[in-house]
Amino acid sequence: MCARSFTVEKMVDRMLLERVLSEITLEVRDLKNAVDITWEVYKTDKRARRFVERTLHIIIEACIDVAQHIVFDEKMREPSSYRDTFTVLAENGVLRPGDLERFETMASFRNLLVHYYERVDDEVVYGIFKKDLPDFDFFVE
Repeated sequence: MCARSFTVEKMVDRMLLERVLSEITLEVRDLKNAVDITWEVYKTDKRARRFVERTLHIIIEACIDVAQHIVFDEKMREPSSYRDTFTVLAENGVLRPGDLERFETMASFRNLLVHYYERVDDEVVYGIFKKDLPDFDFFVE
């Protein structure tokens, strides 16, 4: 994730960040271990859909919290949105420009889950669940 030399030691609350990053790792592991949730199960089992959606939501919120902590602790410009939080990190060399899009997409997906839950496309959510979990591992690193 880091393009410039940036260490957690600079943070005001290192223990908080380590705890949140650990929680992201555990939540991602829960999703990776849910191998029983196939596309057929996902389409027909409301509890499976809710588990995947809510766990993704929790992970994304945690990533945004970490990003905001860095932005505010390092006294970077105030972001105008969750999506913009990652732009601010890229502007300050914390994220490489080539990695920015995946994190902006993550924030946009969070907004979709929270605000337009009745219109969430099951295929999109399932695709993220099956293909994009490494993005969260990358964020933690």
